[in-house]
Amino acid sequence: MCKTATSEELTGIRKALDLYVQAAIKGNSKIARPAFAEGATISHAENDSLICLPIQALFDYYDETGKHPASYEITEYSVSGDVAMVRIDSKFGDTAFCDMFNLVKAGGEWKIVSKIFSVK
Repeated sequence: MCKTATSEELTGIRKALDLYVQAAIKGNSKIARPAFAEGATISHAENDSLICLPIQALFDYYDETGKHPASYEITEYSVSGDVAMVRIDSKFGDTAFCDMFNLVKAGGEWKIVSKIFSVK
């Protein structure tokens, strides 16, 4: 049964999301790496084609583009035991996104296992 996240769960989830955004602000992928599970993926549609890549593509983007303003707001979330789905509205530079994350809690920490996004 899915439920609303507890305060402790939401704090742990925010920790992962904060690392994701801070990496963009600092232009340094090393900041985001602890937020993601090994083998995590990033996916989106481009020119009506599905693009699914290893999370390294996001890390490369951070390092190639350098520092830029970034922010996010959680708009929806659902937690069931040690798994969560989270939707955020984010802004990186001048571009607004809808990001959706699947997370798993293992070893006491929430890790992002997949990210899908669309440009608004």
